[in-house]
Amino acid sequence: MASQNEVDDMIKRVQTSKGVQGIPIRTSMDNDTTLHYAALISQLIVHAKRVVREIDSSQELEQLRLRSYKHEIIVAPESKYIMIVIQVPEAV
Repeated sequence: MASQNEVDDMIKRVQTSKGVQGIPIRTSMDNDTTLHYAALISQLIVHAKRVVREIDSSQELEQLRLRSYKHEIIVAPESKYIMIVIQVPEAV
């Protein structure tokens, strides 16, 4: 497990990277995988919000749930952050 100083240093590096508007604050995945998911899901949320507004301009996206054989991804976009949960789906 990384020390607090190592975590703080990593957060500072990520925060100073060009184009970064936020950082993951808790994850059980490795850093590269976490950042990859965060970047892709952030793009997906932008498009999903646009679709919801085009369907009904009085509505906003509250939650997005994707399920594949390997993972279930639940996304809850808020005004100041996006909560992303990635889990193994239960067998049906």
